[in-house]
Amino acid sequence: MEVFLIYSANQSFLSKAIKCYTKETYNHVSIALDKELNQTYSFGRKKITNPLIGGFVQEDFWDPFFLTSECAIYSLKITQEQYQSMIKEIDYFEVNKQLFQYNFLGLLALSLKLNFEREHAFFCSEFIATLLSKSKVTNFQKKHHFVTPKDILELRELEKIYEGQVINYLVANESSNFINVLTT
Repeated sequence: MEVFLIYSANQSFLSKAIKCYTKETYNHVSIALDKELNQTYSFGRKKITNPLIGGFVQEDFWDPFFLTSECAIYSLKITQEQYQSMIKEIDYFEVNKQLFQYNFLGLLALSLKLNFEREHAFFCSEFIATLLSKSKVTNFQKKHHFVTPKDILELRELEKIYEGQVINYLVANESSNFINVLTT
């Protein structure tokens, strides 16, 4: 089994501000349960037009907001048991998504290296770290609210499968799936 970590950067003000601070190419991380990125989850904006309303989201990379975003996609091999555990965790977030909000204060605390935990509030890498830990995929050597996208990239098990614009990945993947259907 495998899941996919998607690192991305778009042209929004918030994305540019985070990039200015971190100096990293990508400042957002999501997790997909499928190679087509149809089941992709993270903590981010709930409405494309308003970055201040955030929480647990299922991301749609076919949305024009994401299509021209730059991304790097990594494959992560996991066991069936870890996959099932991950699905349970995601289902919990999905069913209870009204309880969760984007952790803007935690992001600020992270930048100031302050120990600031909040219940029911996550930023993207905090969510991914929590999900990977609860699913017993890995354990981070720091509290999840201190985990950055860059920290997650340091997992040895990650294998980069793509880097470029989101639209190019989606179109190539769709074409590949179409060819596979024709040849089987």
